[in-house]
Amino acid sequence: LPAHQPAPAPGFSNTNYAPGNQVPCDYPQPAPGTYQGVAGAGSYGFHSPFPAGFAVPPIQNQPIVKEGTIWMPVPPPLPNCPPGLEYLTQIDQILIHQQIELLEILTGFETNNKYEIKNTLGQRVYFAAEDTDCCTRNCCGPSRPFTLRIIDNLGHEVITLQRPLRCSSCCFPCCLQELEVQAPPGTPVGYVVQNWHPCLPKFTIQDEKRMDILKIAGPCIVCSCCEDVNFEVKSVDETCTVGRISKQWTGLLKEAVTDADNFGITFPMDLDVKMKAVMIGACFLIDFMFFDHAGDKQQRTGVWQ
Repeated sequence: LPAHQPAPAPGFSNTNYAPGNQVPCDYPQPAPGTYQGVAGAGSYGFHSPFPAGFAVPPIQNQPIVKEGTIWMPVPPPLPNCPPGLEYLTQIDQILIHQQIELLEILTGFETNNKYEIKNTLGQRVYFAAEDTDCCTRNCCGPSRPFTLRIIDNLGHEVITLQRPLRCSSCCFPCCLQELEVQAPPGTPVGYVVQNWHPCLPKFTIQDEKRMDILKIAGPCIVCSCCEDVNFEVKSVDETCTVGRISKQWTGLLKEAVTDADNFGITFPMDLDVKMKAVMIGACFLIDFMFFDHAGDKQQRTGVWQ
């Protein structure tokens, strides 16, 4: 009988993104249980931490239950993989759920954002928490600079995201949004850089040497009204779609009274784990830019607002 595959994450009904069909545009698929390099795809960040033919050790331990939360089993250490990113070698889809803050709903007082990062089985992979002072949060709103810390189930900070204060209007192309991704903390592994465009939200994913690896393009009208909002992840020349960041519609009531958002991310299974971490960073930057409501609860609908 064929091996059971978990159902695709909510918001990703396209079968091209289902497990086992992660790499579109006819990229060669590695053999099951191996992570072999993809010839000619190095410029897109498809690097394997393993030598050719190296089989990923099977995970023997069971999911971990801590305080009522089911965590993804801890993978074994892997060569050339930043500590804590081993989880990302096992998955091609991620779900990000922002936690609802009661104080924020009742008072409108902006609190530090907190997120659960899960796999398609509903197991928590990481927990992310914003670390920004009260004055910055409530004075700068969604445009605020922030440090966001991502920890694993052992309590170790494995990824740090840092966003400097930048202008939020496309009228100033010399001061566009940027995010630095560190894994482990203090070691940059990549950047998310906004590209100037008069009406489209566009970004570039770069490696630690500032080399362009992937592009991200969103819709002209960034409005989550009864449907998902998709940001397509493309090759550098933008001819091939290799993944997606999707803001998922969570229902009229929740969308109206909270700014707690749900996101889904898909990427090729054999994408370099560092670039997977940078894609997670891109998702958070997109959330703050377009879906984290300001004090007047008005959502941005494009790069020009």
